[in-house]
Amino acid sequence: MPATAMRAAGLPETIAHELLGALRVPRFVDVQAAAQAIAPHVRRTPLLHSAALSARAGGDVWLKLECQQLTGSFKLRGAFNAILALDDAQRARGVVAYSTGNHGQAIAWAASALGVPATIVMPVDAPRNKVQKALDKGARVVHYDRRTESREDIGMRLMAETGAVLVPPGDHPLVLAAQGTVALEAVQDLPADARERLGLFAAPCGGGGLMAGCCLALDTLSPDTRRVAVEPAAFDDTVRSLASGRRETNPSSAASICDALAAVTPAELPYAINGALLSGAVSVTDDEVLAAMRFGLEELRLVLEPGGSVALAALLAGKLSLDGQSAVIVLSGGNVDLPLLRSALG
Repeated sequence: MPATAMRAAGLPETIAHELLGALRVPRFVDVQAAAQAIAPHVRRTPLLHSAALSARAGGDVWLKLECQQLTGSFKLRGAFNAILALDDAQRARGVVAYSTGNHGQAIAWAASALGVPATIVMPVDAPRNKVQKALDKGARVVHYDRRTESREDIGMRLMAETGAVLVPPGDHPLVLAAQGTVALEAVQDLPADARERLGLFAAPCGGGGLMAGCCLALDTLSPDTRRVAVEPAAFDDTVRSLASGRRETNPSSAASICDALAAVTPAELPYAINGALLSGAVSVTDDEVLAAMRFGLEELRLVLEPGGSVALAALLAGKLSLDGQSAVIVLSGGNVDLPLLRSALG
């Protein structure tokens, strides 16, 4: 968050200093440190080989099942890493997070486990199951209208009022480093021959934090592997940003079933990494996402949320090429409302 925005929000100097101090680009050593810190608190999710997808895609396909993380999303990794790093005074003041759902419930889960008060800023149209899970963990939920209000401004105001520490979903090095443990685990768990032939790593992209953290890990562990971010077609800001060389924004009228990926623009810190380390980005339509959710249920016996399905959707739609190499596809979340799941099945 720029210093001018923090001053405009009236943040106390100590809080502004904490937030500014967080905005540094993490490195692979930070991913390694995050893996050690969060190991007692999160699930090392399975890496599943899919014969059906491999035959269809022309190469060995491995699925990293973050949909089976404790909160149903990879976001728990970053939440724990950020809160574990707080000192006693910061923990007593609590944390604030803004989220369309998965980051919020992850912060609520981690804060509850560590005895830290949490306030989550969520849109009024956030999936009800995600809101309820945050409430169930004892978090305070503050709603806002994403079309007329700024969640960042609300988060800053709450920080100024309470002294709480902001844990954003993207612009935080400890969060990004922990998201990179998704790729770290995947590479470690691949059989040796698949690791040697790892030609593609693809993951969903909203603000870009998951892909940025994974790029940090892959740049060291598998530098020749293509790294592709996948977005909803209506929120293809990373696709356009990579083409233009600057952070592009999505129109306020943009809409998609992929609520977890509905970012206005790439987050600043993730884009600093992705702009340098991503091989490319592609987008998928909502219909392609629904097809991927159906495939997940029928062929993989997995429940996937729309945003967690986009990388699989891109593979199924022929937008990711393997050329005989192996690939890791991240299924990043499984928190889907039942009405939408019924729609996918229909």
